[in-house]
Amino acid sequence: MSNSFHQLAAGGHRLRRCPPPPLAQPEGGHVVNYHWNWAIFFDPAPDSSVTYLQMILAGAATTCAVAAISALIAVVTGIPLGIAARQNGIFGSAARAYVEIFRNIPLLAQMFLWYFVLPEFLPRGLQLLVKQSPEAPLVLGMLSLGFYSAARICEQVRAALNAIPSGQWQAARALGLRPVQTYRYVLLPRAFRLVIPTITSEFISIVKNSAVVLTIGVMELTASARAMQEYSFQVFEAFIVATFIYLTI
Repeated sequence: MSNSFHQLAAGGHRLRRCPPPPLAQPEGGHVVNYHWNWAIFFDPAPDSSVTYLQMILAGAATTCAVAAISALIAVVTGIPLGIAARQNGIFGSAARAYVEIFRNIPLLAQMFLWYFVLPEFLPRGLQLLVKQSPEAPLVLGMLSLGFYSAARICEQVRAALNAIPSGQWQAARALGLRPVQTYRYVLLPRAFRLVIPTITSEFISIVKNSAVVLTIGVMELTASARAMQEYSFQVFEAFIVATFIYLTI
């Protein structure tokens, strides 16, 4: 009788539990079906007389130029601002206001302000020159990145100067050194030794932030890799090579 409960009646067939259907597997058994083609770097790029490799290297050269000139602007501007920020009066207030403005506005927003908004306030002739010049995006991008980084270097120099014991200043004044001489021969040499690690990190950040200039049309390294990916659909090769170039720089 009990066997009749485990056997079923309809048609005299025994009931059996059906196994779950097998999971679908990608064709070929591979999760990612991607065709690697490293030889693509030696193929000519569309609408260009150069190969993809030459296009990537040209973008790397632009990245180095943008980073180097922006770093120079940042140092030349940031060091005097760091000295001025320690002072009272109008110069100290202006330096601190500069830091607050440039440090707290995102770099991308500043880049757009320099490229799209600033030319509208220039005289008519200079406005047309900026808008029609093919070098305008590069120059404005370097200025934007340089002044943005100057605010950060200003704070680093100011912190290093504040870390020097006040007795150094008093000793220099006792020797009859003027304030300019005190900064040049006593305070700044010691401050530079303190600030070297942070400025080194800032230079690395400038190289990485240089990729933002692609948003205003500058063909630097990231923009070149992106263009290669869009033309050839070899996204992994393009950005792997770009990554190694960034690490090398």
